[in-house]
Amino acid sequence: MTVTASIDSDRTVATLINVFTVAPDRQYELVDLLARATEETMKHQAGFICANFHASEDGERVINYAQWESEGHYRAMLDNPDARVHMDQAAKIATDVQPRLFRVVSSHRPA
Repeated sequence: MTVTASIDSDRTVATLINVFTVAPDRQYELVDLLARATEETMKHQAGFICANFHASEDGERVINYAQWESEGHYRAMLDNPDARVHMDQAAKIATDVQPRLFRVVSSHRPA
């Protein structure tokens, strides 16, 4: 079963937007690491809904847009030693990491 992000202001999920700054020649190394970490560890954590990775056209950014059932589930993942290994590896590839939790306050679609 494939789960995709559902962006809806009526849905109460914790949305992680994590912006990684990276050297362009390492952008896909980071994407591959994040995808592998998701398959091996993150998607098996309680409360995980989905993760999506975006690579900027200039090669300097990778964005992880992920959803968790709650902030508590996200925080529990941060304490998981297996998850920490992957996050530490990502931090070694990226030159800057800026994770933030968000909530959707407005969503618009064509009629």
